[in-house]
Amino acid sequence: MTVYFDAASTAPLHPVARQALIAALDEGWADPARLYRSGRQARMLLDAARETVAEALGARADEIAFTASGTQAVQLGMQGALTGHRRRGGHLVHSAVEHSSVLHVAEGHEVGGGTVSVAPVDRAGRVDPEAFAALLRADTALAVLQSANHEVGTVQPVGEVAGHCREAGVPLLVDAAQSVGRMDVPAGWSLLTASAHKWGGPPGVGVLAVRKGVRYVSPLPADEREGGRVPGYVNVPAIVAAAASLRAVRAEAERENARLHALVERIRARVPQLVPEVEVVGDPVRRLPHIVTFSCLYVDGEVLLTELDRAGFAVSSGSSCTSSTLTPSHVLAAMGVLTEGNVRVSLPAGTAEADVERFLTVLPELVAGVRAPLGLDLPAPRVQTRTLVIDALGKRCPLPVIELAKRIGEVPEGGTVAVLSDDEAARLDIPAWCEMRGQEYAGEAPAADYGGDRGTAYLVVRRTT
Repeated sequence: MTVYFDAASTAPLHPVARQALIAALDEGWADPARLYRSGRQARMLLDAARETVAEALGARADEIAFTASGTQAVQLGMQGALTGHRRRGGHLVHSAVEHSSVLHVAEGHEVGGGTVSVAPVDRAGRVDPEAFAALLRADTALAVLQSANHEVGTVQPVGEVAGHCREAGVPLLVDAAQSVGRMDVPAGWSLLTASAHKWGGPPGVGVLAVRKGVRYVSPLPADEREGGRVPGYVNVPAIVAAAASLRAVRAEAERENARLHALVERIRARVPQLVPEVEVVGDPVRRLPHIVTFSCLYVDGEVLLTELDRAGFAVSSGSSCTSSTLTPSHVLAAMGVLTEGNVRVSLPAGTAEADVERFLTVLPELVAGVRAPLGLDLPAPRVQTRTLVIDALGKRCPLPVIELAKRIGEVPEGGTVAVLSDDEAARLDIPAWCEMRGQEYAGEAPAADYGGDRGTAYLVVRRTT
C-alpha cells in the first residue's frame, strides 16, 4: 500500500469526521433556514458547529462564516476587506510566499487599478516584521500574511506584523490553512481563513472569520445566509464533520505534534547525510511540526516523484517540471533556494516511524538511479555542521546533561544537538534542562541514526545563545 506523505495538500479524513458526517447526513439534511422540526434540527447542528470553530479560532460565533473552500475564503476575505476599506485607499500588502489564492486576488486588484507591495522573505522563507511594516502606507487598505507556509513549513511572525498593522490602522488577513488544528491561532488578526480538509475534515468546507468592527463589503450579490458574506446553501453535514474533527485534532495536537516533529527532525538530519548535493529548506526551528522540504541538484522533480510513487510513497513537489505552468514554485524562488528536484514531505497524523525509516532507505537509491544516466561523479555527502552528536553512552545522569550544557554552543542558533544516552534518566533530565535554559527539545530518535550502537538520541535545537 502507498504511504501517504502529502498531508499539506489534504489530510486523510479523521475518523471522528467520518462518524460525524454519517450521523449528520441523517440528522442535518434539511434546510437550516426553515422553521419546521427538521429545519430547526439542522440549524441547531449548524449553530453548534459554528460555536466549536469559533472557540478554536478565538472568535465569536457571529464572526464565523462557512465557505466552499479555503481558497474561496481567502478570495472573499480579501475582496470584501479591500472593498470595505476603499475610502482609505487601494493599496494591498502581502508576503512573497503567500498561497496562490492570495496572488490571484492581488493580480486582479492591480488590473482593477489598485496597487500592490510584496514583502520579501529570507532564505528560510520568513518575512522581516520591520520590512513588512515599512510597506504599510496611509492608503493601505489590507495586509495579508499566512500563519505558516504551505510548501516549506516556516512559521511567520504574525503577532509582530499584527502589532505594526494595528499601529498603522490596517486590517490584517491571516491565511491559517496550514496551522489551524495544529498550532494556536496567532493573535492580532482582523480576518482569518482556514480549510477543513487540511486538518482532517471533509473537503468543501472553508472558514472565513471577520472580526466585529472590521469594514467588510461582500464582493458577491447579497444573500441572507452566512451573515451576508457567503451566498448559497450551506452543507450542514460537512460543516458538522469539520467542526467535530477540529475539536478532535486539537485535543490530540500536543502529543502528535511532538511525535511528528521528531520524525521530521530525523528526515531533516538524515537526508543531507544520505544524498549528495541536497538542500533542506525552510526554517529549522520556527516551523510546522509535520513538513520538511528538500531539493536535489541534478534531478528532474517529476521523475523523482514518479519513482517515489512506484516505491510506495505519495509526496509533493514545487519543481517546475511537476507543475502545469512549467514555472518553479514562487515560494522557493522568493526564498532564493534550489528549485529543481524538490520534494515536500508532509506527515499525516499517525505516521509510523517504520514508514519514515523505509523512506530514508529507498530515497538515496532512487535519487542515485535518476542521476545515473548523467554520468556524474558526485562526492559523498558531508556531515552537516548544524548537527552535533554527543556520545554519552554508558554515562549516568547528570553527565549527559553536563556534556549538553558544555557543548551546545558549538552549533549555531537553529542547529541540532543529538545526545546519545542509554540512561533512562536522560529522558526526563534533558527535556527539563531545555525548559529551564530556553532551548527547544525536539524529541527522540534511535541512537543508531546518529552512529550509536544502543540507547536513544535526544534531540535539542539551539534557540538561545
